[in-house]
Amino acid sequence: MGQIQYSEKYFDDTYEYRHVVLPAEVAKLLPKNRLLSENEWRAIGVQQSRGWVHYAIHRPEPHIMLFRRPLNFQQQQESQAQSIMAK
Repeated sequence: MGQIQYSEKYFDDTYEYRHVVLPAEVAKLLPKNRLLSENEWRAIGVQQSRGWVHYAIHRPEPHIMLFRRPLNFQQQQESQAQSIMAK
């Protein structure tokens, strides 16, 4: 069985992105015409930190999942957690 491959992160002014390449035996489990929820992509073995959203299907290569999350997502989460703990 092949391994799931993760790209480095890349950015624009709004989001950070990454793509995930699935092995053929995992890719065949993907639904053809809809995006996966976080629970669904975790269930097929994709592992990454919180906040990533499966946002697009690249039709020529459906075995490549495209993810994004807002810039500074992790810093925002950490700030919120510190605020809650300080109360």
